[in-house]
Parts: sequence; C-alpha cells; structure tokens
Amino acid sequence: MNESNAEPDQSAAEPRAAAPPEEPSGRSAREPAPLNWRLPLMLVLLAATAVVAWQWYDTRVRLDAIREELAQRLRAGDNIASESRALAKQALEGAREAQGKLSVLENKIAESQSQQLALEALYQELSRSHDEWVLAEIEQMLTVASQQLQLSGNVQAALLALRTAEGRLARSDRPQFIPLRRVLNRDIERLKAAPHLDVTGMALRLDQLIAGVDAMPLHFDERTLTAPKSASASGANDVWARVLSEVWGEMKQLVRIRRMDQPDVALLSPAQSYFLRQNLQLRLLDARLALLVRDPARYRSDLDTARAWIMRYFDTRAKNTAAALASLKQLEASSINVELPSIDDSLAAVRNFKVSREKAAR
Repeated sequence: MNESNAEPDQSAAEPRAAAPPEEPSGRSAREPAPLNWRLPLMLVLLAATAVVAWQWYDTRVRLDAIREELAQRLRAGDNIASESRALAKQALEGAREAQGKLSVLENKIAESQSQQLALEALYQELSRSHDEWVLAEIEQMLTVASQQLQLSGNVQAALLALRTAEGRLARSDRPQFIPLRRVLNRDIERLKAAPHLDVTGMALRLDQLIAGVDAMPLHFDERTLTAPKSASASGANDVWARVLSEVWGEMKQLVRIRRMDQPDVALLSPAQSYFLRQNLQLRLLDARLALLVRDPARYRSDLDTARAWIMRYFDTRAKNTAAALASLKQLEASSINVELPSIDDSLAAVRNFKVSREKAAR
C-alpha cells in the first residue's frame, strides 16, 4: 500500500525535474538518503505467516491422525460390543439351558432319593431274614452237589459247592455258624482224600466211540485187488509169452488159499449191517450209562460185547477200527468200582440248623 502511494509521487516529481535544479544546501547534498524500514517488517510477517501455516498444517495432520485413530478405536469398540452382545446372548442361552438341565437333575435327584429310601426299606426288610436266605441257598447248593456226586460221581462239583457254602458262612461272620462250618470243613477234607476217577473223560471217550461206529468198515466190504499183469522178459513182441501170462493170471484168480484155523468172515446184508451198527452204538451207550451210575459189572459186560462184535464183524486192519479197539481196551482197564464219600452230614447239619432257628423264632 505504501509502495502504490510512492509511485504517484515519483510521477509527479518528474515534471518538476525539468525545471532547473535549485541549489541545494550544502548539508543536504552531502548526507545519504534514510534506509527503507518496510523490508524487515515484511520478512518478519512472512516468517510469522510460514510458522503459523506450518503449525496449522502440523495441527491438521495431528488432528487427522487422532481422528483416524479415534475412528479405528470406535470400529474396534463396535466389534467388541457386537462380540460382547453375541457372547452375552450365548451366555444367556447357556444359562437357560443350564437352568433346564438343573431342573431335570433336581427331578432326578428327588426321584433317586425316593428310590434310595425305598431300597433302604427293602434292604432293612431283607436283612432281617438274611440268615434264612443264606441257609436256603447253601441247602440248595449242597442238594445239587449231593445229587451230582451220587449220579455221576462228580467230586469236583461237590467240593466246589462245599467250599462255596463255607465261604458264604465265613463272610457272614456269625458265631452260631461255627458248628455248621466245622461239619462242612470235615466233608471238604474227605472229598479231597477221595480217589480221583475221570468220569467225564471216560464218558467223552465213549461218546467218540459211538460217533465213530458208522465210519468203521466191515469185513465183507473188502475188495480183492486185481494182480498186475506181468510183462515177458523177452519183450512186447513175444505174443505167445503175453498170452500165457494172461492165462496164468486168470487161473490164479480162480484159486484162493485160505487159512483154516481162523473163522470165516460173517457176511451181512445191508439191512443187517445197519442194525449191527445200531446195536453196537446202543451197547456203548449202555456202557456210558453204567459208568455214570457206577455199575461196574454191566459196564465191563457192555465193553466186552462191543469189543467182540468189532473183532468179529469189522475190519480190524483199518486205522479207525484199531483205534476203537485200543480205546475199549483202555476203558476196560479203568476200574469204576471206587467208593466215594457223601456229603449227607453237611446237608443234614444245614437242615437241622434251619429247623432249630425256626423253632427258636416261634
């Protein structure tokens, strides 16, 4: 603004310069013109303006950064809030489900408590007659064991029953059971000292013999093998030698030499063969029954009859027939006339103990 004002002054001064110059005074002509003060002021103003602009720009940049960071944090907060809402919803659903399960559990606990009370009442009712239950079970076991011992001579089953009964009485730990346990232990020792007879094994061997009767060949089932035709020593071209060899072979088939010190082989029809096998199986089955009922006379008689039939009617050179004869021989050598102890004392002691308790309860 000052510069614009100065320019008209200079233009106005130019016509005056045409006039003849005046004589300046001597002092003003020798002194220099004063310095312009406007230039430093403009520089200061420019510097201040630059500083203010830089500060404004820096502030603007910082505000943008803060605004961006705030926006990011707001977005992160929104995400966290949405996740929190989802988690809260899940937690609410889980709480509702847990509440439902808790209600079901409470119902089940109440039901189990009622069942427990019923079971306790039932247990108290059963505990009053626990001894009677134990004695009835022991009597049943000893009865079955006694029948097994008498019918099949099963010493191991009877011994197991006695040991089980003694163990039940020992677990009860009642002083009144001591005399009964003493009788059971005495019968246990007697059964331990009894001779061992493998009735089950012998019965299984008889079963194998019965099953193998149908596979044993008879004597008259043998077939005479045709003798091979011998070739002439002079070769196949000698026709007369071949003819004579064939004639000699046919003549040998017409003549048979048999030993007269052995009985003739019995010839049986198919129906008789069937009934022979059935009768042999019945004999072996009767021997098995005699073994189980401890009848040594009938047992040995049946085995002797079966062995005689096999040697008379069956081919003793066959492997299965020879094995059957060897099995019969071993069974005949085993004695079944074994005196086995009984467990009647233990059974009587249990029954007497039950009767005495019933009388005392009355």
